[in-house]
Amino acid sequence: MRLRVEGGISLNGVYHPSGNANTAAYLIAASLLTDSPVTLRNVPNTTSTTVMKNIASNLGAEVRQPDDRILTIQTPQLSRRKLTLEETSETRALLFLAPLLVRRSFARLEIDFPLNRIRTHLEALRDLGFDVVISDGAVEVREAKWDYKDIILTQTSVTATGIVMMLAACFGKETVIHNAASEPHLQQLAHLLELMGAQVQNVGSNMLRIFGKSPLHGADLTIDADHIEAASIAAISALTGGRVEIRHITPSHLRMIGKIYQRLGILLDIDAQSVYISKHSQLTVSNREEDVDSSIETAPWPGFPSDLVAIATIIATQARGTSLIHEKLFSNRLLFVDKLKSMGAQIVLCDPHRAIVVGPTPLYSIYMDSPDVRSGLGMLGAALIAKGETVIDNAQVLNSNFDGVIAKLKGLGAKISEEVE
Repeated sequence: MRLRVEGGISLNGVYHPSGNANTAAYLIAASLLTDSPVTLRNVPNTTSTTVMKNIASNLGAEVRQPDDRILTIQTPQLSRRKLTLEETSETRALLFLAPLLVRRSFARLEIDFPLNRIRTHLEALRDLGFDVVISDGAVEVREAKWDYKDIILTQTSVTATGIVMMLAACFGKETVIHNAASEPHLQQLAHLLELMGAQVQNVGSNMLRIFGKSPLHGADLTIDADHIEAASIAAISALTGGRVEIRHITPSHLRMIGKIYQRLGILLDIDAQSVYISKHSQLTVSNREEDVDSSIETAPWPGFPSDLVAIATIIATQARGTSLIHEKLFSNRLLFVDKLKSMGAQIVLCDPHRAIVVGPTPLYSIYMDSPDVRSGLGMLGAALIAKGETVIDNAQVLNSNFDGVIAKLKGLGAKISEEVE
């Protein structure tokens, strides 16, 4: 899909972020832990959600959609015990390992990626007592049960944490997980497991204590709004000089983001259910005594999320002062910098993890390919503040995690035309 984006138009109005696609993925997988019906509400219509629904159906789940944003999933039995090569190409499909082990006592994962990608997952399974056998192109796991386990994850892996949480809720009487990830979608997974009968203590922290229950029963849960979408739209609105109210947010999900935005000159007015963006004029980075005026560092939750590093960089191009963007978690998340430089931004890419941004600089329209879903919304934001018409190819990547974001931006006044290639 190709987008033509006219820049320089202020965005104004009310915006409704969709449900979190990451949360939907985890809750769809967890729904297969029981043979009772599980109802999920505010489910986003994204390609990643569709992939998870299809895998659930292929495994034997009855997936019904009585409403555009409601899913009811019931799994009387799982029809097979393996995830195919095609299915495991989607990272989040690994979450189905848990229901396979719970319902069928055995799981086979066909893989064509390096094992170090799931090393934390495999170590955690072995620490819990599962029998893990690695053969050519596959991983086979057999069930284990325990009265008490105390494990530590070697990395703060979101997917590994989710798998262990689900297994602990079904197999263990008591399980303590140290160095657990605590992102919002894992907090909602914990809430679903509690509704299904397990007990999860210290939700939102890096040490979880889970008291399992077998069998789990059905539940009904509404998915929270996507904080990444909300934070991205807040920044883009401020950069266009508009006034926007973003509704139905979870305030705690925006606390750290609001602090980092404030360093770059954007103020978020957050109440119990909405965030308000008033008209911003010249942004100025906060004054500090180091070599740069502001340092923005990504970190595991509740730190500043890596998924917003592109948005933070774009804000820095429009803020008076010098900012250091430090992507501490991943080595390939700053590839979008070359596109911003082509648009006129003054950025020095120090290494794969750090970039120095000097602002403010006007941005000008270019032709670009949307890099990926994480930076794609940020680059769309850059196009909305650039002078002239920017053409963005490969824009369908936005549909992977964001439901109807282009139409909703148009509702705020953005001039975006779509062309299907």
